[in-house]
Amino acid sequence: MTTSIQGTASKRHKAVPAVLVLEDGRTFRGRAYGAVGVTFGEAVFSTGMTGYQETLTDPSYHRQVVVMTAPHVGNTGVNDEDPESKQIWVAGYVVRDPARVPSNWRSRRSLDDELRDQGVVGISGIDTRALTRHLRERGAMRVGIFSGNALPDEGTMLAEVRQAPEMKGANLSAEVATKEAYVVPAIGEKKFTVAAVDLGIKGMTPHRMAERGIEVHVLPATATAEDVFAVEPDGVFFSNGPGDPATADHPVSVMQAVLERGIPLFGICFGNQILGRALGFGTYKLKYGHRGINQPVQDRTTGKVEVTAHNHGFAVDAPLDKVSDTPYGRAEVSHVCLNDNVVEGLQLLDRPAFSVQYHPEAAAGPHDAAYLFDRFTSLMDTVLMEGQRA
Repeated sequence: MTTSIQGTASKRHKAVPAVLVLEDGRTFRGRAYGAVGVTFGEAVFSTGMTGYQETLTDPSYHRQVVVMTAPHVGNTGVNDEDPESKQIWVAGYVVRDPARVPSNWRSRRSLDDELRDQGVVGISGIDTRALTRHLRERGAMRVGIFSGNALPDEGTMLAEVRQAPEMKGANLSAEVATKEAYVVPAIGEKKFTVAAVDLGIKGMTPHRMAERGIEVHVLPATATAEDVFAVEPDGVFFSNGPGDPATADHPVSVMQAVLERGIPLFGICFGNQILGRALGFGTYKLKYGHRGINQPVQDRTTGKVEVTAHNHGFAVDAPLDKVSDTPYGRAEVSHVCLNDNVVEGLQLLDRPAFSVQYHPEAAAGPHDAAYLFDRFTSLMDTVLMEGQRA
């Protein structure tokens, strides 16, 4: 929820005062960055030292105010090649030392100007290390950023923050997903057709599948099981996205219909949580979540440890130490976060379905988990071959 004043040029409002107010009353004072105005959201922090453009345009950050732990942000400006969607989705942006002059051969404009042009209210010049430590101790919480020369008193700002909606219980996928189906053609020879349910999909994800000869039919979050089956897919994909998976009853029912038919299935991030719910597991809100491009995860099927990209505030509640019986056969936790033992992946042992909680499309890196798209391709190939033999 953002109210911004668009007409102020970025170079002219660097000295405009700004205040960040957390719902527990902690306050930070700095300078306006991006648009001048007021915004509210959930305060979260991202540990990536690069990739800010992909972070800003990731639909999974809808209604979140992102705090960058890296001190210098905006050094490479903004280009036209790296966005993951058509707009910036973060509700607000918090940085310590924004770049005064961007420098990169692909840069077209400054990050400050891009935020201002898209109406994204931010704040700079605050102690982001202290803010991050506070969020680690107290957990993600509601926050407001207020900027301009006529700021209300702190009591008024705090009251407004506490009236803002919480992330728990928020059903947001339909707000960020495509309204109309579209097709991303295979690059080179077409090998498979995949129906991708858009719950907040990043642009690099269908591209990674297209690179492997997959024609991707991207469907709205409101797509029914009949819409999915009408594509006659060799596989079905459920994307990342924002909000509380406990509210996602519709995509859960669609996924269960896919599991009933035994069509190869792959889920990422929100899609992992949807698979967890479809199998009968619960979900819960993490204290402060995982966000950034440097999270260690172990693939328990191989023992390999990967450095991975994350953006999630909820997780699946599934047992790590045993195989579980579900309505669709046996299931196990395939990946786990080495920082806190959070479930980072699931797989069915009796049906062709698996998911991961992180982002193997690797925008803006790292690339350790790219093999998961190959695993999906191999799964479709195996099911196709078995069908031909039958």
